Amino acid sequence: MKLRASSALTQGPIPLAAPAAIFLTAFFLVPLAYVGWMSISQPLPGLQNFAKLLHSTLFASVLFQTFKTAFVVTLFSLLLAYPMAYAAANGSKRFATFLLTVIALSFWTSYLVRTYAWMVILGNHGPVTALLAWLGWSPAPKLLYTTFSATLAMTHALIPFMTMSLYAVMKRIDPLYVRAAESLGAHPLRAFLTVYLPLSAPGIVNGCTLVFISCLGFYVMPVLLGSPRDQMIAGVIGDQIEQTLDFGLGSAISIVLLALTLIIYAVYNRFFGLERLWAGADR
Repeated sequence: MKLRASSALTQGPIPLAAPAAIFLTAFFLVPLAYVGWMSISQPLPGLQNFAKLLHSTLFASVLFQTFKTAFVVTLFSLLLAYPMAYAAANGSKRFATFLLTVIALSFWTSYLVRTYAWMVILGNHGPVTALLAWLGWSPAPKLLYTTFSATLAMTHALIPFMTMSLYAVMKRIDPLYVRAAESLGAHPLRAFLTVYLPLSAPGIVNGCTLVFISCLGFYVMPVLLGSPRDQMIAGVIGDQIEQTLDFGLGSAISIVLLALTLIIYAVYNRFFGLERLWAGADR
């Protein structure tokens, strides 16, 4: 019996999962637990940090700005990624390979590099300002350090996630469904709206969930490109840790952000199931 038990432990899933479990425990769960402990122990033990957030109009404003920005970025990512995913899923194989390769290249570029690239592009002496001046726009509008620049950069950074989520679902849609609707007299636009669009809905939900949650925790682009008046919650956490050295309040804000993210995950899991978020297909 002991031999069988030891054999099951060495040949079962436990040895395969052990390295990942150790890594997550050491580099995720332990730091997260320490952040949670700081939120209720600094500067004094208790829940005063969370009480301060509950009565803070500034925190409520930042939270609203964060969710508003995440919603806008998600909306524009969907509007821009849907045609690309549709073209890749329904175009020629060579075109799909080229388009997906270009999209995949963005995953290999650091967010910091892309942020500084946008700083050059949208700067006062950048190509966009020069183009507007050449077109007769004088004086040229200030684009850098505005809500527009941060939203544009975050949309550019998150479009690949939306595109891949949509493509994974669209590739599984049989084009015969749309052809059948058209053969029965439906206009191509109506066939798309009544047949193709509902079938691609799982990809829309998956992509919107990934982009929205990812946008909630963005730090580099809003801080370096955005307006100081429109701070997002990650920037406020950075200010509390780096400038005011209020580790307790910064940790409390982090816990609140984590709790809101888990609530979104829970809602998604309740209505759709987390397995679809990673599978990218409607099962």
